Amino acid sequence: MNELYAAAPVIAFRADASRLIGSGHVMRCLTLADALAAQGADCHFLCRVHDGHLIERISAHGHRVHRLSLPDEPDGEGASPAVTEDVPAHADWLGVAWAVDAEQSRHVLAALQPDWLVVDHYALDERWEDIVTPGGCRVLVIDDLADRAHRADLLLDQNLGRRAVDYADLVPEGCRVLVGPTYALLRPEFADWREASLARRQGQPRLERLLITLGGVDQDNVTGRVLEVVSQCPLPDDLQITVVMGATAPWLDDVRAQARWMAWPTEVVVNVDDMARRMAEADLGIGAAGSTSWERCCLGLPTVMVALAENQVEIARHLDEAQAAIHVGTTATSIWADRLQRVMAEITAAPARLDAMTHHAAGLTEGQGAQALVEHLLRDG
Repeated sequence: MNELYAAAPVIAFRADASRLIGSGHVMRCLTLADALAAQGADCHFLCRVHDGHLIERISAHGHRVHRLSLPDEPDGEGASPAVTEDVPAHADWLGVAWAVDAEQSRHVLAALQPDWLVVDHYALDERWEDIVTPGGCRVLVIDDLADRAHRADLLLDQNLGRRAVDYADLVPEGCRVLVGPTYALLRPEFADWREASLARRQGQPRLERLLITLGGVDQDNVTGRVLEVVSQCPLPDDLQITVVMGATAPWLDDVRAQARWMAWPTEVVVNVDDMARRMAEADLGIGAAGSTSWERCCLGLPTVMVALAENQVEIARHLDEAQAAIHVGTTATSIWADRLQRVMAEITAAPARLDAMTHHAAGLTEGQGAQALVEHLLRDG
């Protein structure tokens, strides 16, 4: 046990998953919670019960979940009132007004009296954090946007191209800011598989195994569109395709049906617990420009990247500029599919491009971010 704490440190997390939000915020918090629990911390999650929540998954990892109800549930606080003040750009992700969320969360946190509160939610800012944070509790904010103020003692932005100065006017003086994919919150399995993954990529690059991961939810069925594009590409005859999706993905059955008609063996797997192995064994990935980007980089998996939302565009652009991935565009435009088809044809004709991507991607993170952050939380104070 860490000598700074007389008893098990209590860490509270405020993060949500839903069909709108996706799963990335909860999953990276879950990675951090698992690493903290391994050091003896008592981790609690505050999650609203959105459609597509991951509460059962969090509970399966042994962490306590405090459910925040939606307005139409028996314990709800009523519908969100009309908003007349400035709110974060993603305020609708909460499902209730921020003040309602703050009041519900405040009651839970007052009872828990956590040592740290971890906030990973684009809809929350310093006003919420001021209301809910108990005396003596410190605040870690995990962010990607640098678009709103925070009452933070520690802030993490794991994205390539981010600079600490981007938060200079958004956090209090004395807040420690950690930036860059060195701090990416990856499960231990990625660091464990890193050596084997990089070793198998040495020598003659090949394209035999394609891994498609477009997020756990994929509300707009980008996976189906990618499969449609891939089906029209002149890919190797012995190619094998794996598609990874979440159990709550609304288009899951459609993608499974589509996979049966592909010209190459195509499996669709759900809620996998061996993603690192699958990435390590793949020769190329087609993926979203979210937090999974850093998992692929850790393992040196060459990637053709699609930005599924505006907040992913900068990640994709920086990875493309670093030659760690190929960005074909955002799904907000109509040209990404044509670019994807062209890039897939180019890689098939010249697979040597994969080797360069592996080299540049693997240099961005070694997968030790969660452990580094645990040190900050439990030992550095």
